[in-house]
Amino acid sequence: MAENRFPYLQLLRFTTSVFEKIGCNPTDAELAAKVLLSADLRGIDSHGVARLSGYVRLWEVKRVNANPNIKIIHETPSTAVIDGDGGLGLVVAPFAMKVAIEKAKNAGTGWVSVQNSNHFGIAGYHALMAVEQDMIGWAMTNASPLVAPTFSTERLLGTNPICVAVPAGEEAPFVADMATTTAANGKLEILQRKNERAPLGWVQDKYGNASVNPHELKSGGALLPLGGDREHGSHKGYALGAIVDIFSAVLSGANYGPWVPPFPAYVPMPEEQPGKGIGHFLGAMRIDAFRPADDFKLHMDKWIQRFKAATPIAGEERVIIPGEPEKEMETERMRTGIPLLPVVEEDLKFLAEKFLLNF
Repeated sequence: MAENRFPYLQLLRFTTSVFEKIGCNPTDAELAAKVLLSADLRGIDSHGVARLSGYVRLWEVKRVNANPNIKIIHETPSTAVIDGDGGLGLVVAPFAMKVAIEKAKNAGTGWVSVQNSNHFGIAGYHALMAVEQDMIGWAMTNASPLVAPTFSTERLLGTNPICVAVPAGEEAPFVADMATTTAANGKLEILQRKNERAPLGWVQDKYGNASVNPHELKSGGALLPLGGDREHGSHKGYALGAIVDIFSAVLSGANYGPWVPPFPAYVPMPEEQPGKGIGHFLGAMRIDAFRPADDFKLHMDKWIQRFKAATPIAGEERVIIPGEPEKEMETERMRTGIPLLPVVEEDLKFLAEKFLLNF
């Protein structure tokens, strides 16, 4: 069965309606839908509407607060800690980034750590909020413990993404948005839907042996840190994932390591809860706190153009700037629609029937 394409606005209206059905106010519902669909637009299908039913299930087991009282619980002129009150990370993280941006307007930079939140979609959405204000944006979050540190068979870290978004002038922003694992769990889910094998270096079995089974996590296996194994630098991916965990959770008072709440609603919550919910870390750096913004963006354009002009290796057409494929995908999908795997389409139809909506 071929993938069908759906107009962005159609999916936005439907997704907004689903969030309203679980109790979100119209403003939060639309924001959550926009954050979710930003993943589909940018080609990160693992984090888009394919996850919508997952958020609904979290709400059904009372692990998501549809109407949170998000508040600052500690702050200085350039920093803050925010309690997300168990809300959707899709709503909590943009709130936190707005605080970081306001801090940066006054102090030059703003840094916000978040506790008591949930899965926040793609990090790129939040980091790009700062770019719109001539700022460099940072966004990271810890996540369900599915990753084994180098030399371990235990799952102690999440895929723990990092995004840094940098404004340019005529060129599109530089956007480095990446998991600190070789591949995000959502990529495994896509392989499962397509009934395809995982590349070597993505997962290990419960004994620590290399595996190509995309269902390995269901049998006690684990995702691998960026690099796959020690010989290819997995200790560096492990260190990056650990940094995200510490900044997002140890710093904010959220749960960390093996105690991070799992995204699948059917997975039991950890018995021990040293903190509150999932943690995020967001930052904004005002360009003109370092040099005139126009001057910086002129040189970012030159940086980007020089890297684009790099001589590609045999068999490759060009050297790609981080964020470039996603920007091209966004332009194309706004024009031609967002493709949905049949299983995702069926999932959305199920939600439509559940909430008496039209899909």
